[in-house]
Amino acid sequence: MSEPAIVLQSVSKSFGKKEVIQDVTFKVDKGEIFGLLGPSGSGKTTIIKMIVGIEEPTNGEASVLGVRMPDLNMLKNIGFMAQSDALYSELTGKENVSFFASLSGLRGKKKKERIQYVLDLVNLTEHAGKRTGDYSGGMKRRLSLAIAMLNEPQVLVLDEPTVGIDPILRQSIWEELERIRHSGTAIVVTTHVMDEAEKCGRIGFVRDGKLIAAGTPEELKSEAKTATIEGAFLAYGGERK
Repeated sequence: MSEPAIVLQSVSKSFGKKEVIQDVTFKVDKGEIFGLLGPSGSGKTTIIKMIVGIEEPTNGEASVLGVRMPDLNMLKNIGFMAQSDALYSELTGKENVSFFASLSGLRGKKKKERIQYVLDLVNLTEHAGKRTGDYSGGMKRRLSLAIAMLNEPQVLVLDEPTVGIDPILRQSIWEELERIRHSGTAIVVTTHVMDEAEKCGRIGFVRDGKLIAAGTPEELKSEAKTATIEGAFLAYGGERK
């Protein structure tokens, strides 16, 4: 059995006296899509920031491809799409992608091919020459997703990737994630959309900084004796007190 791509072991995170993540443990295998499902403010974003090394655990350990995070040298192996779009508004869409491609070490023909591929994937080719500051919110999300996929990362971490994206494009993006998974990439996706959670190989329910359950969609629904992921989430204590 190969080593998991991502391991969080008894991870907690505090900001000052406030503990926002409490004793979270899970692993993600290579070639797996793992979803973190929970309402806004539940702690999903803080968890993935510890995976990619933006935040350091107060207690416990987060590792990626066997390396304890944070580790700057690991960034070349990780594709990350944050909730807020870190784009240069004065540059065109293609110029943004080209800039981040260069940062990723892409050069020459390979760089050109990857830029075209990711722009096509998110349906932005015809808008690539437009200034990013003139993009809609949904277009900016699509551009951020394209940038995250540029360097064919071994680990892809996406925070609410399809917010503001139309249903048809959302479906094509999930089809691409499934294709990437088959190539061996480990993917972590945060979402609060129930039908997206169904597309994940496994899901972790996050509530008030705790991982309250984890398993395949079918396992979670079966254990909760419900037909829906939403019902399972509520059954495991996901409802508001």
